[in-house]
Amino acid sequence: SWYGPYFHGRTTANGETYNQYGYTAAHKTLPFGTRLEVCYDGCVTVRINDRGPYIGPRELDLSFGAAEAIGLTYPGVATVSFTYL
Repeated sequence: SWYGPYFHGRTTANGETYNQYGYTAAHKTLPFGTRLEVCYDGCVTVRINDRGPYIGPRELDLSFGAAEAIGLTYPGVATVSFTYL
């Protein structure tokens, strides 16, 4: 899934200001700073800087910019593949 406008400019779990246009992501347990290559209809490198998502079985919440880069904004929630970098 992805998150954006409501959180833009707010503080993330690691203390940074959330930029919905950046290439970042939220995960429940991965260490902050972990980099992942996330693929859907394209691939993007993101850095974990927030916690979540807390809706059902979702494992990763991409910033709007990262989701847009891989074509995930329209479905909103989809299965992606990812690789630790």
